[in-house]
Amino acid sequence: MTRPDVLKAAQDNLWMHFTRHSSYEGGEVPMIVRGEGAYVYDIHGKRYLDGLAGLFVVQVGHGRAELAEAAAKQAQELAFFPLWSYAHPKAAELAARLAELTPGDLNRVFFTTGGGEAVESAWKLAKQYYKIKGKPLKTKVVSRSIAYHGTPQGALSITGIPALKQIFEPLVPGAIKAPNTNLYRADEISGFPGLEKDPEAFGRWAADQIGKAIEMEGPDTVAAVFVEPVQNAGGCFPPPPGYFQRLREICDAHDVLLVSDEVICAFGRLGTMFGGQKFDYVPDIITCAKGLTSGYSPIGAMIVSERLFEPFKSGTETFAHGYTFGGHPVSAAVALANLDIFEREGLLEHVTANEPVFKATLDRLTDLPIVGDVRGSGYFYGIELVKDKSTKQTFNEEESERLLRGFLSKALYDAGLYCRADDRGDPVVQLAPPLICGPKEFDEIESILRAVLTEAWARL
Repeated sequence: MTRPDVLKAAQDNLWMHFTRHSSYEGGEVPMIVRGEGAYVYDIHGKRYLDGLAGLFVVQVGHGRAELAEAAAKQAQELAFFPLWSYAHPKAAELAARLAELTPGDLNRVFFTTGGGEAVESAWKLAKQYYKIKGKPLKTKVVSRSIAYHGTPQGALSITGIPALKQIFEPLVPGAIKAPNTNLYRADEISGFPGLEKDPEAFGRWAADQIGKAIEMEGPDTVAAVFVEPVQNAGGCFPPPPGYFQRLREICDAHDVLLVSDEVICAFGRLGTMFGGQKFDYVPDIITCAKGLTSGYSPIGAMIVSERLFEPFKSGTETFAHGYTFGGHPVSAAVALANLDIFEREGLLEHVTANEPVFKATLDRLTDLPIVGDVRGSGYFYGIELVKDKSTKQTFNEEESERLLRGFLSKALYDAGLYCRADDRGDPVVQLAPPLICGPKEFDEIESILRAVLTEAWARL
């Protein structure tokens, strides 16, 4: 196709995800055609800093020939075979590699093609596991307010964003919500003035609310708690000190599985291979995807502890669940090559060393009247925007529409920064650049954000 043909096809035939298509009526759909390192290029040749790593995905950067070569080599050898009662070498090798990297005894890997499927798999496994164990009422799950866990019906039920769920109801019953760990608004969330200045006390309070939710539903009816190490939706809520240690105690006391949804936080995003390692807790299940291949081929995984696999080792029990492309040979080969890059280039150490620099660079933006809070961990940060810094007053619906959807997202893109202006909770700008980035890219991000946010404030 010629350039005009491609642009017309995007207008006439392509249905994009989470997209308000009316935004492009009479205009042009942005078309990215090439990537190199931390940058992507559009169909007109303009360069953009990829401040979101695609979608929290492209850990090792764009244009890595060795990952493309790994895919091509595997496709020539074995392009496809399912894991339904048969195995292939790359899936087995990748499962062993992941088992070596996971904390505790999370040694059994069930492959999917993405994160939502991994979350869906975890809920289904939790239900079946407790039925096998003679506790058939344990089917419910607890997750957190504003948290996003995926789009399949089960994962969407676990998601804590009402606006994303209402149009698809009725959903899967049994998904209970508890408060999140937004320290910036801890007083408001908890109703206890002063918790914002006492992170440890707030963490204890927030974890205890999950415990109370379990007790309210009845521990004999709750199968699992789903939490992200750093909650994405709402704008990067890190856990307060001691939060996960208390949550682990609560889950153990009630015989409830702790599921760490690490679709975003695994594979170096926080400077550790798995997010739970950053905050010193061992879950019963890890769900992951995205960065496992740095986006060069789709794959996801549910990684579980040995005790959860034990009932399926012998006898007639089968986990009657799977996906045609789960553990695809090409994707598994790319994932192995991607993990090789992590080791060879020391990406975990690179993120750990540069995390303070990234935070300090973004903290410079707090001198702007529109910036209320900068928070996050590793290479995963959110900048909350406010109308009044002294009161933390946020924007009303009309202002959010005008500010985020009407101006900010396009203005940042036009200025050469691909990132995310998100109002699934309070309005935030989310940043998660490729793990290869350093101070040069951080300064570029800050410079573009400063100019665009200054103009946004003036427009208000």
